[in-house]
Amino acid sequence: MHRFLLTPRWWGINVFVALAVPFCLFMGSWQLGRFEDRVATHREAAEGHPAGEAAAPLESLLPVDKKTSGRLASVSGRYADQLLVPQRQLDGRTGFYVLTLLKTDSGKAVPVVRGWLPGAPDAGRAPAAPAGRVEVTGALQASETSSSKGVHAQGGLPAGQLGVIGAASLVNLVPYELYDAWLTVQTPADGMTPVPAQAPTDTGLDLKAFQNLGYTGEWFVFVAFVLFMWFRLYRREVETLRDAEAGLLAGAEAAEPARVTASAPASPAE
Repeated sequence: MHRFLLTPRWWGINVFVALAVPFCLFMGSWQLGRFEDRVATHREAAEGHPAGEAAAPLESLLPVDKKTSGRLASVSGRYADQLLVPQRQLDGRTGFYVLTLLKTDSGKAVPVVRGWLPGAPDAGRAPAAPAGRVEVTGALQASETSSSKGVHAQGGLPAGQLGVIGAASLVNLVPYELYDAWLTVQTPADGMTPVPAQAPTDTGLDLKAFQNLGYTGEWFVFVAFVLFMWFRLYRREVETLRDAEAGLLAGAEAAEPARVTASAPASPAE
């Protein structure tokens, strides 16, 4: 009865199932692994870096990635241009960052957010940066983009203000090279509130993470669907063969012409 499994048609069906099931299992496991990686990265970002962690030289932490984002970095140099970053939220209030460019010994400059002040941007309220050579320690942050949360990317800001903290937005404002990163000082200075370090992007339990989890379920559902369809085709084939052996199919085929003949109208000659 099961010789039909060796026919060319069933060879094709069996090969398809044998390839589709492992492929779907692999893709489902891969998507599940992506989700688990995002959960682990989210947990690490939530825990943050140890409070007693020593600061590392800035150059050793570049380029900024998920592991180095938020790490304490130290750099020395002299403060130069100062800019204000408007419309920044902190503890539910709107204010502005005081950002000062620090020119290092290498000739490059790194943006340093020295603190936050409430209210509208006002250069007169922003404390002047210390003069002379300074040693700065701050949390390392990746450059912002126009799609970063909380940035003012509409443009049209007055002189002395900056909407997006990053080398791409500063390159036309200052005459020296820039590091593709910035620092936020974590100790209070001149009455300003320290700006906490932000978690790196793509590390939270966001829409992408739950998309990976949803795709995991879809691939495993595909496995069940392929096996169900194979079983359904197999059962239908077996039932057809059993009906043929019992003569049910032959009787039905013989009765069909009789019904057609009986229902056909007779011709005048008949």
